[in-house]
Amino acid sequence: MLLSSKGKHRRPSKAVRIATLAGVTGAAVAVPLMGATGASAASVATWDAVAQCESGGNWSINTGNGYYGGLQFSQSSWAAAGGTQYAARADLATKAQQIAAAEKLLDLQGPGAWSCAGAGGLTNDGVDPGVDTGSAKNGDTDPQAAPERKAEQPTTRSEKRTAPEKTVTTPTGQKVEKGDGEYKVRAGDTLSKIADAEKVKGGWEKLFKLNDDIVDDANLIFPGQQLHLK
Repeated sequence: MLLSSKGKHRRPSKAVRIATLAGVTGAAVAVPLMGATGASAASVATWDAVAQCESGGNWSINTGNGYYGGLQFSQSSWAAAGGTQYAARADLATKAQQIAAAEKLLDLQGPGAWSCAGAGGLTNDGVDPGVDTGSAKNGDTDPQAAPERKAEQPTTRSEKRTAPEKTVTTPTGQKVEKGDGEYKVRAGDTLSKIADAEKVKGGWEKLFKLNDDIVDDANLIFPGQQLHLK
């Protein structure tokens, strides 16, 4: 696991102690000291080995023990290494992002920041892992770019209709819903007559319920309307 800011597992590395001391005397001293150290780097294969020891290679792990992600960052270490630019915690970041943050921590603290450094063979080998912090997925070493997907445009209710809603005109000139049922109302029809003739189970009440979207009054149906019988 990574060292916490309080050195939970072991004494802070020399680099950390020097940086702390420099911070006491002022930023003007701290900057040159940190700038004097060479950039550290390790291969993806090395980080995979460290992660295998730290977390069983689970880059999304969060067991609630205060250490997160494949390389078991403490929250303070994650923040110190700039990981919060990617995600609030390491387990919420991609593998590539965790490795990018680990590279910075390696440069700051050296391999001693990880208790599994030895098991993973972690050293400042100068190998640039070449990770892509913008496209990698958790657990992927060389992610392929996802196929481009066109954004789906929302469809409004009016656009879904292929034609205006059909109506029929009553003898008084009023327009009422026509419907799309299988029975076309003829002059002289009533719901009772239709229900009897078509043997609708439940009678006119059932017929009225089936067509309540176009029939407002059970006593008023109009020629041309198309009723559902079931």
